[in-house]
Order: sequence, then structure tokens, then C-alpha cells
Amino acid sequence: MFIGVGAARVRDLFEQARQMAPAIIFIDELDSLGRMRGAYGLGGHDEKEQTLNQLLAELDGFDPSSGIVLLAATNRPEILDAALLRAGRFDRQVLIDRPDKTGREQILAVHLKKVKLNVDVMPDQIAALTPGFTGADLANLINEAALLATRRKATSVSMDDFNNAIERIVAGLEKRNRLLNVNERRIVAFHELGHAMVALALPGTDEIHKVSIIPRGVGALGYTIQRPTEDRFLMTKPELENKMAVLLGGRAAEQVIFNQASTGASDDLVRATDIARAMVLRYGMSEVLGHVAYEREHSAFLQQGYALPQSREYSETTADKIDEAVRQLVDHALERAIAILHKNQALLERTAIDLLKTETLAQPQIAILKQVIVREI
Repeated sequence: MFIGVGAARVRDLFEQARQMAPAIIFIDELDSLGRMRGAYGLGGHDEKEQTLNQLLAELDGFDPSSGIVLLAATNRPEILDAALLRAGRFDRQVLIDRPDKTGREQILAVHLKKVKLNVDVMPDQIAALTPGFTGADLANLINEAALLATRRKATSVSMDDFNNAIERIVAGLEKRNRLLNVNERRIVAFHELGHAMVALALPGTDEIHKVSIIPRGVGALGYTIQRPTEDRFLMTKPELENKMAVLLGGRAAEQVIFNQASTGASDDLVRATDIARAMVLRYGMSEVLGHVAYEREHSAFLQQGYALPQSREYSETTADKIDEAVRQLVDHALERAIAILHKNQALLERTAIDLLKTETLAQPQIAILKQVIVREI
């Protein structure tokens, strides 16, 4: 609204800090102030750039012995102006990542003090079931578990409350008023069991935690929860192929039992195709196309040095080969899933009858299923 106000406030900020030294200047959401110059479209955005230029000028005259420490935080470091990050300015970057299992246990230890726990609650097991959860997610999980315990008029929070709270967060709220007809329930039951049985038959897949045909969230008519037993940072080609086979296990079960496909596998197909495309384009895991990266990770914001998402640096012939390689990976994963379920068809049909009666398969039933299933050779 007023030209030059941003730059004046930056000058005032540093002047106040010098008067109050020793002091700490902390700038939260630095990307709102330090976004790359020249990235605002035609005509630029002089006022924003003027504010950033003033900040850069203050940093140039920054005296390390003046007793002022300058810190900033951002969730989008890739869009910051390069001049901000050069040596002598914000040259030390500290990544605050999602906590690992040990970190989650320590965070849980802080938040669990606020609720009364049952003797069966094991923080290390909760930490193992929540890979990828942030501190805020874990605090929300404990709050959800306490609410569930309160609703059943319990005096303490049990491990079942935590398991149910994890399901609510991961899969959404139960929608028992979403009534499916008999045929749809059968399709959903076989679909979810297809995921579970393929996962149980393949080595190295994430552990099956629960299978249910109770509708949850916005669009889930059933769900199969897989929870990793450990934090993973790398995946091999066989592991990615197994992951695709598990994702397509639902579609495979529909093919084996009903000899037709339904719309229930739409999200599974998207996720499996994304994995296959990443294997071909980014990880160099296609024998036909070789160890070449045809795509790089795109920034969330247009900046110098990044190609436009729709641009590509390969020929039409290569594009055809990429499409064919992706299709072959997905088709092969589906064929593997179908082969596994054909071997276990009798077990699949028996288990589906139980699932339709109880609506849920928990750990004890899954453990029995794991012992009798015919695994992939």
C-alpha cells in the first residue's frame, strides 16, 4: 500500500537489534520475504524486491562481533533467492526432518504425560506404527485416542484406543451409514483381501495391520492398513515391483473372482503407475532405456535452472519407449498378483466369507492367514 514501507521496517528491525544486543533476530516463513527476484511474471514486483534488497544490504553490513544472531525458517527453501543463501548470509542450512522411530518415542514421552494410560500401552509400539508422523501428528494422535477413551467412558486410554486413533487419522472416520448393496460388499471384500494376500505372499512387504470393509473417509469403501516395521530411506527395484503388485492386488482379486474390473481400483492404478513412471524416468530401472534419468524432480515454484513441468528433454521415439516400459511394469505387477491369487483362490474365497460376516480382520486372523498362504516362488 505504501511504497518503501517494507524496506524501512527491515532497517528498523536491524537498528533495534543493534541497540538491544546481544539479541536474536528470527524471521519465520522467510520465503514470503526472500522469494527469488524476477519470478513474479511480467512487470516484476518492485516493492517485494525492494524489501529483499534491503535485507541483503543489511546482511552485507552484518558484523559478527556485534552480538546479533540471525535465524530464519522456511518450508520452501527451493524458492529462496540465491543471493540469500551465499556464504556470509544464510550460509548454514539445518534440515528439521520428520522424526525417526527414536525421535517419535521421545515426542510421545512428552505428550503421553498429559493423559492417564492403561498398562497395555507401549510407546515403542505406537512409535513403530506411526512412521512419517510429525510432532504435531503425534500430539493429535494422543488427543484422538483420549477422545475415543472418553466416549466409551473409560478411566484410562488403552492400546486399542491408539490403534483406532491411528486408523481414524490414516483412513478417515467410519461411515457406517454408507450402505452398500450385497454385490458391492462382496467386491469390496475380495478387493481388500487381494491387497492383503498379495502382501502376505511377497517377501519384504510392509506388515498387514488390519483389513476392513467398513467405509471410511470421503471415498474409501474399505481399507487395508499396512504399517512399516522400520523407517526406510532407500528402496530396491524388487521392492518397488512388490509394492506395485500389492497395490494391484485388489484389481487382481476382482479379475480372479468376478472376471471383470470395477472403479474401486482407480487410486491403486494411479499410485502403481506413479511408481512405474518414477522407476523409468528418474531411477534408471528400465532395461530397455538404460541407466539414464529422463526427468528431474520439479520445484513447486518456477525458478531459474528448472525446466517447465510440461517440457521434456527426449525425443518422441524415447517417449514411446517410456510409455511402453511403464505399461510393461504395471502389467507385469498385475500378472504377478493374479498368479498369487490363483494359487490361493480357495483360501481367498473362505477368508472373504469370514470378512463379510465380521467386517474386519485383525492381527490374530491375519497371523493365521500368513501361516497357510502359498507364497510366490
